[in-house]
Amino acid sequence: MSQNNLYKGFEVELFTGSLNSHIGVSAEIEKKFPDFVKEPDNRNVEYITTPEKDYGSLYEKLITPRKKLRKWLNTKNLTIIPSSTLCFKHDIQFQRSDIDNVYHQFIQDNYGISIATSSVHINIGIDDLDKLFTAIRLIRSEAALYLSLSASSPFLNNKITNNHSQRWIQFPKTPSRVPFFVNHNSYIDWIEENISNKNMQNIRHFWSSIRPNGPQRPLILDRLELRICDFVHDINLLLGITAMIELRILNLFENINTLDPMNASIFSMDELSEICDQNEINAAKDSLNSELIHWQDGKKVICREWIQNLLSDLSSTAENFGMKHLLDPIYKVLEEGNQSMKWINQYEKGLSIEQIMKISIEDMIRSEAKNV
Repeated sequence: MSQNNLYKGFEVELFTGSLNSHIGVSAEIEKKFPDFVKEPDNRNVEYITTPEKDYGSLYEKLITPRKKLRKWLNTKNLTIIPSSTLCFKHDIQFQRSDIDNVYHQFIQDNYGISIATSSVHINIGIDDLDKLFTAIRLIRSEAALYLSLSASSPFLNNKITNNHSQRWIQFPKTPSRVPFFVNHNSYIDWIEENISNKNMQNIRHFWSSIRPNGPQRPLILDRLELRICDFVHDINLLLGITAMIELRILNLFENINTLDPMNASIFSMDELSEICDQNEINAAKDSLNSELIHWQDGKKVICREWIQNLLSDLSSTAENFGMKHLLDPIYKVLEEGNQSMKWINQYEKGLSIEQIMKISIEDMIRSEAKNV
């Protein structure tokens, strides 16, 4: 693994419950496990990994908290539910995890249960601010591809939806319109304006497919945070998606003039913002089969083909960094379909949502058992 690799870290949200219902135990989990924190709705929790460059270390950081949590959940006859939405029949009332939290009260009052989803946020370390905002522009332009690879939420409230990522369809993107940031100063000005005019409650209340992150937002930034992906229970696939993003960024840094959308797109930044938002919705509906608009030339392209072309573009960079093997799970998804597609296929063959989840939970447990 080259020293030129970037640091990567994850924020992983999980739903807890039984084999047929969502049961929130987040307060107990937070007390028991110092690396887990409550989410606003009691039915899911989050753990955060420390940044690493090496993918072997990242695997351990991702699997270990999950295995510890599962062992504890087993004592209560509970499990981890791999869906990114509340897939079983559930109480549609918001279930507050922290009654005294003012921000949680705001979320409950303004958004309700639409925010009760689980996802994985992928953080890539970039401490050069110009490079950071260039990378954010490019990865936002291609965010729909990463959503399509990760889609795992075709069900809601024990019904099939018409969407591969119901999570991204229902999640309240805030503010509703996000520009392409030209540089750090334009981001600071935009954040301050949106907090002052109450479009955002605070700096955390910026819920978009991607955002800058760092120890003291908006002023001190050191990473890109991709927030669009559904929960990915297959850790090798999650690392494959992460490797694809990292390779794209490394590739960008070698070709900034030809890959920064600010220079390399036929569209204005405002037009590009609208195109990317529409691409994300299309990908949430049909994932790998969706028709997208390419940010460079405006041509229509099927998502699966765009990913194949991108992998081809990245192959020499992957070779140079010794990362080619990490992309194998991506090729497998292109061939076999993503999690949502597999679940929809099982549902159409007559399996119930409970049966489908039981099979996936058993798959999760088997994959965790291999890592001992």
